[in-house]
Amino acid sequence: MIVCALLILIVLVQNSKGGGLASNFQSSNQFMGVRKTTDFLEKSTWTLAVALMVFSVIGSLTIPRAEESERSVIEDQIESVVDPNAIPQFPSTDPQ
Repeated sequence: MIVCALLILIVLVQNSKGGGLASNFQSSNQFMGVRKTTDFLEKSTWTLAVALMVFSVIGSLTIPRAEESERSVIEDQIESVVDPNAIPQFPSTDPQ
């Protein structure tokens, strides 16, 4: 979840036309200039994307799967549904 949130933030900071966070650092005497900022954003995007893929693969391999004998609650409810075409039989009383 942390990697996803960071990846979203990094992507939102970037601008597809070369602006974004780098456009705020236009002066050349900054510690991180325009080029350094875009390099950092690009490298962090690729790093977080690879980390997300690795965590996804590791998670799919380590999360235990349900056995065949176990059934979900939803499957039980689907099979126990009453036929919608059946006419219900209500108790009738003869008015006398």
